[in-house]
Amino acid sequence: MFALIDTPQGPQGLEAMLKGPIPMMLGMGLLFYFFILRPQNKTRKEMEEKLAKLKSGDEVVLTSGLYATIDRVEDKHIWVKLGGSVVKARRTAVAGLATEPEAKQN
Repeated sequence: MFALIDTPQGPQGLEAMLKGPIPMMLGMGLLFYFFILRPQNKTRKEMEEKLAKLKSGDEVVLTSGLYATIDRVEDKHIWVKLGGSVVKARRTAVAGLATEPEAKQN
């Protein structure tokens, strides 16, 4: 009556690799790179360029939210005028220049 047909039980060889977890993991890795790592690296490089261009007399906003004027610049530190006093701070404490527009918050 019915003849049993010898059919393969699942994909084999190259077909199995193309339908398996490896392409899915590669796709997830690419999404992770393009949506997380790449924008983060771009933002970090832009901030490093801004910090490298700091000079005496620039008005900056510190990460604490205080506005200050740079008095002098050293390798890792800057001296800023806050009110009537001069304070030492790290370069990384600078969030941005006070004159540039604030970034849009989502």
